Amino acid sequence: MVSLDTFPIELLKATVALFVIVDPLGPVPIFANLTKDLSPQEKRRIFRTAAVVGAILLAAFALAGQELLLLFGISLPSFQIAGGLVLLLLSIEIIFRGERSDKLALASVDETAVFPIAFPLLVGPGAITSIMISIQSQGVEIALVSIAIVMFLSWVVLRSTDRIYKLLGRTGAAVIARVMALFIAAIAIQYVLAGIRFYYPPA
Repeated sequence: MVSLDTFPIELLKATVALFVIVDPLGPVPIFANLTKDLSPQEKRRIFRTAAVVGAILLAAFALAGQELLLLFGISLPSFQIAGGLVLLLLSIEIIFRGERSDKLALASVDETAVFPIAFPLLVGPGAITSIMISIQSQGVEIALVSIAIVMFLSWVVLRSTDRIYKLLGRTGAAVIARVMALFIAAIAIQYVLAGIRFYYPPA
């Protein structure tokens, strides 16, 4: 349990660590590309929903993540592998399909807010693993407050995607979206490899 004296510094460390892993700035061109044909009202709704769903997901895993995985007989490394594969498939689709992928994703505004924006772009296996570790080392209060702060900051970033999109232009945003998708694919592979190493540690 963290004392009142160390609470601020521990909260700062937990918040910075979670923000770096969530990294809402990285996929901004992808967010812009996914929502470029939506009305301003729909964009506000989709980003608000994504931030709320992301916060709920992280809070749920912070409070009951270990129990939930145990209930279904799932290990954390297995969850990392599965989440990494989902993120990898999403990245490949963005890289190779582009516009077609975006139109498929926009079949439902609310569904797009949940997948792929809230999960796995904002809340991926790394964020879930990080918050489950944070609750064990720093306590539930710090974990929940850091989630609230990071998801609020993510919502602020999401609301700025239009300005960034205009700054980059349509072609620039499309190019950067694909470049970021490549980086996200690399991160996804790291998740998969981390899970595999648990079962097959190097000699």
